[in-house]
Amino acid sequence: MAQPVLDQWSVSEQDYPRSGTAAEQLRFLLGYAVLAPSSHNAQPWHFRIRGDELDVLVDRTRALEVLDPEHRELVISCGAALFLLRVAMRYFGREPIVAVLPSYEEPDLVAVVKLGPERDRTVEDELLFRAIPERHTNRLATDERPLPPALVLAMKDAARQERAWLRSVEEAPQREQVAALIAEGDRRLFADREYRRELVAWMRPNDEAARDGVPGFAYGLPDLVAPMGTRLVEMFNSGRLTGFRDRRLALNAPALVVLGTAQDAPKSWLAAGQALGRVLLQAAARGVWSSHMNQPIQLPELRESLKQALGLDGYPHLILRLGHGDPLPHTPRRSVDEVLID
Repeated sequence: MAQPVLDQWSVSEQDYPRSGTAAEQLRFLLGYAVLAPSSHNAQPWHFRIRGDELDVLVDRTRALEVLDPEHRELVISCGAALFLLRVAMRYFGREPIVAVLPSYEEPDLVAVVKLGPERDRTVEDELLFRAIPERHTNRLATDERPLPPALVLAMKDAARQERAWLRSVEEAPQREQVAALIAEGDRRLFADREYRRELVAWMRPNDEAARDGVPGFAYGLPDLVAPMGTRLVEMFNSGRLTGFRDRRLALNAPALVVLGTAQDAPKSWLAAGQALGRVLLQAAARGVWSSHMNQPIQLPELRESLKQALGLDGYPHLILRLGHGDPLPHTPRRSVDEVLID
């Protein structure tokens, strides 16, 4: 299997410029923020450093206009990057001071983060920071090992800390309903040729040096098959086959959880992204990987059906499948230089 571009994943804490300027320290800390998850690995973020402050901005040129017309998932991705930045700041002994959605005049600016006072590192700071390079999406099937008993409780607490909620889908009838909605989402999405074209635009051959998108190995495709798979996705509606596979994955996963918030607005989406970051690091710290199964949430009518099936009080933003399984390489990331703007 060809090796992906992994330079950014090799960031080393030994290189932290402790005696450098605030701007130099912030630039280094961004090396961890860019390792955040994002839909189709589009990495839809920009950052701007101003002295001891850092602006987090959405990059709407990387929006998924078919899949995410309201840019909800785009903001969630930026929220996840913001959380990883906060983790890195705390690990290196500084308290992050965050202002969210601070300017009506600049709608792309979702947060301003300032290097706050010095602080002592906590046990949780260490746990979350060490999990950053361990976290990555794994779309393959899980094995039968159960999750650690305390993990789901830890993930629920993690979501609450970021003003979100996490619902575990454990009862068989509800798991079946959610799995059926995931399959129906696949069927409806893949029936849309424009959706398939957008999906293919972010698919990459295994040997491509691109620093974004999803290489074929992330779907379990070997080097020779990955380019062919891209063409087949665009040409043919594989919604029923994909739905059948995803239904089985959802039913057999050791854990299937839904993450949401009380409201459904950009501030809540940003909170959901930060909750996602905290939840996934809690899982990664215990050797558990995850993958998104958001199809029912990406279609308004199915999102409402999901709320009714689970009796949810609020708005679901993400469905996560969690478990153990065979490891996969990391997907590539753009460098800090590529995401910094003036």
